[in-house]
Amino acid sequence: MKKVSLIIATIIIVGLLIFGYIWYYVPYSDSGVKAGILNNVKHKGIIFKTYEGELIQSGFRPGQQGLQSNEFQFSIDDKDLAIKLMSLSGQNVKLHYKEFYGVLPWRGYTKFIVDSIVAFEPVIPSQQQEIPPQAGE
Repeated sequence: MKKVSLIIATIIIVGLLIFGYIWYYVPYSDSGVKAGILNNVKHKGIIFKTYEGELIQSGFRPGQQGLQSNEFQFSIDDKDLAIKLMSLSGQNVKLHYKEFYGVLPWRGYTKFIVDSIVAFEPVIPSQQQEIPPQAGE
């Protein structure tokens, strides 16, 4: 009876280890590319210092009025890539990322991990001048 219990316990432990490995280390999706204006990249954390970034995706959405914008939050594993992205703040970028099922504190705060820059180009400011509001109207 002890031998059967030991075999069942071993199978359960091995199953949990395999599940944990897949949940935290095997990418759910590894062919994602997001495009938008890079808002910021920060180095933050209390115990585990990680690089975190935000990408603003804007555009017209069918069936909705006006311009919509979404914020894509991501983490960065590679220090050199994070430093390069810090210098591209405010520019249009296309970022390749991997999506994981779970979040590990030493990998970042999000399940989206950016691993490369696909393309970037500077934002061209519009030529329209803004009219300031009239006082007293």
